[in-house]
Amino acid sequence: MLELREITKRFGDVLANDHVNIVVKPGTIHAIVGENGAGKSTAMRIAYGFYTADSGEILVDGQVREIRSPHDAIALGIGMVHQHFMLVETMTVAENIVLGAEPGSSFALDLKSAAAQIRQLSEEFKLAVNPNEPVEHLSVGQQQRVELLKALYRHAKLLILDEPTAVLTPLEVEEFFGILRRMRAQGKTVIIITHKLSEVLAISDEVTVMRDGKVVGGVQTKDTNAAELARMMVGREVLLRVEKPDADVGRAALEVRNLSVTTATGAKRVDNISFQVRTGEIVGIAGVEGNGQTELIEALAGLVEPAQITGEIIIDGKNINAVSARARRELGISHIPEDRHRRGLLLDFNLAENSILGVHYRPPITRLAGNVFLDDGAIRRRATEIIEAFDVRPRNAALPARSLSGGNQQKLIIGREYHVNPKVLLVSQPTRGVDIGAIEFIHRQLVKLRDQGCAILLVSAELEEVTSLSDRLLVVHDGKIAGEVDPKVATLEEIGLLMTRGH
Repeated sequence: MLELREITKRFGDVLANDHVNIVVKPGTIHAIVGENGAGKSTAMRIAYGFYTADSGEILVDGQVREIRSPHDAIALGIGMVHQHFMLVETMTVAENIVLGAEPGSSFALDLKSAAAQIRQLSEEFKLAVNPNEPVEHLSVGQQQRVELLKALYRHAKLLILDEPTAVLTPLEVEEFFGILRRMRAQGKTVIIITHKLSEVLAISDEVTVMRDGKVVGGVQTKDTNAAELARMMVGREVLLRVEKPDADVGRAALEVRNLSVTTATGAKRVDNISFQVRTGEIVGIAGVEGNGQTELIEALAGLVEPAQITGEIIIDGKNINAVSARARRELGISHIPEDRHRRGLLLDFNLAENSILGVHYRPPITRLAGNVFLDDGAIRRRATEIIEAFDVRPRNAALPARSLSGGNQQKLIIGREYHVNPKVLLVSQPTRGVDIGAIEFIHRQLVKLRDQGCAILLVSAELEEVTSLSDRLLVVHDGKIAGEVDPKVATLEEIGLLMTRGH
């Protein structure tokens, strides 16, 4: 169906694809795995016409083709769903799907026939989306279905999916896999770019493994396992489970009493919850995304207006409801946000500048406390320490943050927050979009910080992650705590029921 032959692509000094050869058979689900920066997305964007290769050939249905733009790829029956959806939220499902391929004439848009065609495709593949619903009213899982329908509406025979399950709940992942299996049964070919090995083993027929811009192996899924794939991806043995000693728990470092958080419009997102996090423990919060986790963490970090909060947030016996985010950092609270681009980094600033965010007013970064005069030497030293200790690649503090892969951006943020030796660490989605080698590293660092006496509150949509890292696990549903479970003995099914039903 698709063949890449000797594809090479450079971005300046970076060799993103180095003589890449990939063969995708028709009617299969083909996984492409590798660490962040391995070159897998670049190779597939070349196949889709987003990038043009410096050298090499693309064959579709056995014939060499020139693919210079996504328009060329679509004409050849290739569709792509990107990791960050490309939808106009204020438009309806049907309007988004036909955008750029509008039915009717330039004088009269025929949305009625488009909606009928969309309904037919939706029923055929059991995608269950209302064509007349505005996209802004849809869940993330439903938005992904709209992206699939966009490609199918354009008669795609080959679908390329970039990190398709990154923002889906476990239930949505199962439903999504059912859709992919139906597509395969109807003769479609699917390529999944991912780093989640359990999902690769559950859904794919064949796997291509990439490392450092090269293809390092290709295997039949039935003939491999997670450990072998991880070893091929990283080039060494990788620990696939979290190993940690029992927690040495001390006093309550963070206490939350009857906390409620409302939005600016008055909607209650966190509803009268109480818990505590003690020194030397990781307390996990599991729940379907959108059940108040984001608002809880942001309220604790000082990113919500005090008027929107009732109840008490207590650090070391002191109520901090009215305390600013900066003052909370001075009290020892650090925050690793779920959205690293919106909350964690200034993408156009370089790594050195990003490494001092939150401490830019303190000596030795400033020559005088609170002074505007920054010490370039101190900034460089701090950045170098973080980059080396947390294996941020490339190791160049002068690079803009946006030039790093997602995993390396995440390691920079985590390194920056660890560097202040926090008493309380609020961490949301620490490994979202992060490759397997970096996940192992981040997990070790969280356990290490816990063992040094830090109180850690962890929110993760990855059930396996939150259960393996946590010493205690709270499950939230509809802004309330639905229950507390022991992650050592609770099953994923029990936790999943609490997540979805609230009891």
